[in-house]
Amino acid sequence: MEQAQVRTGSIVTWTHVIYALHAASLLIGILGAATIVGAFLIGWRSIIAVILNYVKRSDAAGTWLRSHFRWQIRTFWFGLLWVCLCGLFVLATLGIGILIAWLPLGIVGLWFIYRIVRGWIALQNGRPMYA
Repeated sequence: MEQAQVRTGSIVTWTHVIYALHAASLLIGILGAATIVGAFLIGWRSIIAVILNYVKRSDAAGTWLRSHFRWQIRTFWFGLLWVCLCGLFVLATLGIGILIAWLPLGIVGLWFIYRIVRGWIALQNGRPMYA
């Protein structure tokens, strides 16, 4: 029983580290010269976080923490999908869409913030993530 608690405790720590890396990327996007979306998708902190998600995901199998790993991975990849769709829109409109593409990119940035904050709060409260 104690070994399972130590294992879960270790995974909780890793999950906090991964949320912190994502949050640091978001903070750099908010405060720095990068955009929120750019910092989240191509910043080294988020790239390391996604790699850690994949490396540590099997350790969380069978625990409530597995949902957090899925939540974080899906946040990254769905965000990349939305950004690619915005890029396709800009290309389809021969560049004129860049003026309009800032709105959906801003929404994606807010969505990143929402997903990381909501997930980290749920982790703090010992709750799994749904959806």
